[in-house]
Amino acid sequence: MELALPLWFEAGSLVVLTLILVADLLIVYKRPHVPSMREAGLWVAFYVGLALIFALLMLVLGDAEHAGQFLAGWLTEYSLSIDNLFVFVIIMARFSVPRKYQQEVLMVGIIIALVLRGIFILLGAQLIESYAWIFYIFGAFLFYTAVKQAFSSEAETEEKENGVIRLLRRSIRISSEFDGSKVRTLVDGKKIFTPMLIVFIAIGTTDLIFALDSIPAIFGITTSPFIVFTANIFALMGLRQLYFLLGGLLERLEYLKYGIAVILGFIGVKLVLHAMHTNEVFFINGGDPMLWAPEIDTWTSLGVIIGSMAVATVASLIKAGHDAKKRGITLVEEISVNANE
Repeated sequence: MELALPLWFEAGSLVVLTLILVADLLIVYKRPHVPSMREAGLWVAFYVGLALIFALLMLVLGDAEHAGQFLAGWLTEYSLSIDNLFVFVIIMARFSVPRKYQQEVLMVGIIIALVLRGIFILLGAQLIESYAWIFYIFGAFLFYTAVKQAFSSEAETEEKENGVIRLLRRSIRISSEFDGSKVRTLVDGKKIFTPMLIVFIAIGTTDLIFALDSIPAIFGITTSPFIVFTANIFALMGLRQLYFLLGGLLERLEYLKYGIAVILGFIGVKLVLHAMHTNEVFFINGGDPMLWAPEIDTWTSLGVIIGSMAVATVASLIKAGHDAKKRGITLVEEISVNANE
């Protein structure tokens, strides 16, 4: 389906979103601090509200299909971004990043993620336009990722330190202490790197891995580069505040990974069915389309995404509540105690 949105809306949207991101970055740079629950909640609500207004504008200026594609894409990317936060938490804990400077680390991570996803979106759009069979590969990759997501353990994630960081540790001298958010500091009259460099690289490589998962997933919902990119921007905006809002709740969303696995698996199947329906690969069905293969519509996709995340979140909170009760405390009280530590 060809994009039917006015060019001025596309260009204007990208300009406004860029200005919002720059303003957010300046706020973090000028006033590094640990946001309160109220502050973080207001910012998250602002960004979610902004995404819903954007979807409404797409409905008015385009049609329901485009608005639905954006909502489904945004929710998919948002759920994957929350999964990304789990790894950010592990990185922050492993390198003992002071809470005051975690906002800056997260903001840098978000900017790196936007750049990487922008590159992958351009590459993905070009591949789809030139090679329709790429949907088979995207679908198989997402299904593999879904299985890996469902059966991977948190211990496996915590034990891994990527090769780039190991090489860096061996190659350059790094101080044992942070110097604010600086990447370099002065020790005994010599300029050396701080652990913040390692943190930024860890966040960046994590973003790269998640971009490889998320871009094929959203291309399974829409092939419009504009919708894909804006859905990614809205999913990443507010992620910094969400990190502080959820706080200790993140580690209690035990079943979230299964919800994400269902979403990735569903989109993987959707992509393969679409590839079969429009098949041109000569060694599959003689190069003829398999018109019997059903095309899954946007609204069904949206329902599966919302349903999967809702079930996973509710189930996680119920289990976390029962576990907290066994320890003689309510879940809300336990989260509040951890947030104040």
